[in-house]
Amino acid sequence: MIKRKIKFFDLTKQYKSISKEINSKVIKVIRHGQYILGPNVNDFEKKFSKKFSTKYAVTCNSGTDSLIFALKAININQGDEVITTPFTYFSTVESIIQCGAKPVFVDIDPLTFNINTNLIENALTKKTKAIMPVHIFGQSSNMIHIRKIANKYKLKVIEDCAQSIGATFKKIQTGTFGDLGCFSFFPTKNLGAIGDAGITITSNKQYAEKLKKLRNHGGIVRNEHEMLGYNSRMDEIQAAVLGAKLKYLEIFNRKRNQIAKLYSSMIQNKLVRLPYKNKENYHVYHQFTLCVNNRSRFIKHLTKYKVPYGIYYPKPLYKQKALKGRCSSKKMPITENITKQCISIPIYPELDNASIEYISTTINKYK
Repeated sequence: MIKRKIKFFDLTKQYKSISKEINSKVIKVIRHGQYILGPNVNDFEKKFSKKFSTKYAVTCNSGTDSLIFALKAININQGDEVITTPFTYFSTVESIIQCGAKPVFVDIDPLTFNINTNLIENALTKKTKAIMPVHIFGQSSNMIHIRKIANKYKLKVIEDCAQSIGATFKKIQTGTFGDLGCFSFFPTKNLGAIGDAGITITSNKQYAEKLKKLRNHGGIVRNEHEMLGYNSRMDEIQAAVLGAKLKYLEIFNRKRNQIAKLYSSMIQNKLVRLPYKNKENYHVYHQFTLCVNNRSRFIKHLTKYKVPYGIYYPKPLYKQKALKGRCSSKKMPITENITKQCISIPIYPELDNASIEYISTTINKYK
């Protein structure tokens, strides 16, 4: 039995490893006194767009706002339909509905848990305006196929990259296939802030200008409001922290891959299905998600040995109370099955080998 408590995610360890740099940048922000849309925000946007080889990167207050603004940038409105997945966090669908549009669900691939691109064309109607894939758990959707469908039917593509920063499909980064790519910097993400924050990337000047207006009460020039917008500006402290951490992203993601490799070699239990990795993908393992037939029994086993876990996600989005009457309630068989089986175990760059071994050994004991 391991003596110290294993955490599902430990934010303090990462902070300690780069605390001097973080503290220095935060103190500089406090001293210079420009706390909103200051030099750190500008610098971070430039570094981020360069990293993703896009012309523009526009920060905002959260990953959710990034999605809403991206949809508004391509003029998604009342009566429009957006194709997406029912196996994701609520904000993906919430953003579509906030724009007055209807989410149209397509079932997921049974291996990657991403949207099944072979089913997309059957879900298209005259009202379809965009496709919004989610790169779930850090593995890219089949963006070549999605892009091909979008081009064929003249649809826009918005990538939800909340869990996939640094991931690639055929060596191309997620977020760069679509018309816009949306990222979250929620603290537990692969690149996390010390609060809420988000960013949208695009190479379309018109979209970028609209994103900037939307985040700042509908205007770019002070006291000039060209449209109705939001108060969704990334503050300087978040930008300073993210700017400091950005250069470590590849290190963080490599470490996650190393942990995933250890889990995959150590966990040897026929009752437990390990995550599938598409050979064409560079997976960044935001989550390490297992599948088990009797999840409640498996949870009791993990709890007995004090192994933390998370369930992402316990029900299809179309079963959420808030979506009743707002989308089709048609059952998606693969999604229904995976939501009953999926369970995630700890994975973060600072997770030590002793914990990895203990978790793996515990899982191997499950009968």
